[in-house]
Amino acid sequence: MTKNRLSNVRVAIVEDDESARRSLARLLRAAGMQPTAYASAEDFRADVRQPRFACLLLDVQLLGMSGLDLQRQLAVEGVTTPVLFITAHDDPQARAQAMAGGCVGFFRKTDAGSELLDAIRRVV
Repeated sequence: MTKNRLSNVRVAIVEDDESARRSLARLLRAAGMQPTAYASAEDFRADVRQPRFACLLLDVQLLGMSGLDLQRQLAVEGVTTPVLFITAHDDPQARAQAMAGGCVGFFRKTDAGSELLDAIRRVV
């Protein structure tokens, strides 16, 4: 998929670390995508003007509601938007929970940005 075709791809980033949130948004914009960043799962849920996202990029460990909790809530509501997770602490139990919940990718924050972009391209 070319950068031009990605220009309409909206990706939600839910990440409580401001530096990581900015870096992820820059990475997605550089690839031609349209990121919308949220500092928490609660902020994501409260956004009444939320666009339709092609995928969600969730941090596993967030202040307040975790990314895993958000994934579960969305699944209960019937939301089928693909979910990718990022984490600073690759906990096998969290990875298993995410995969059991149907996530389409699980990445460490130290993984190459190209791997994350490739995963997003596969699901959109």
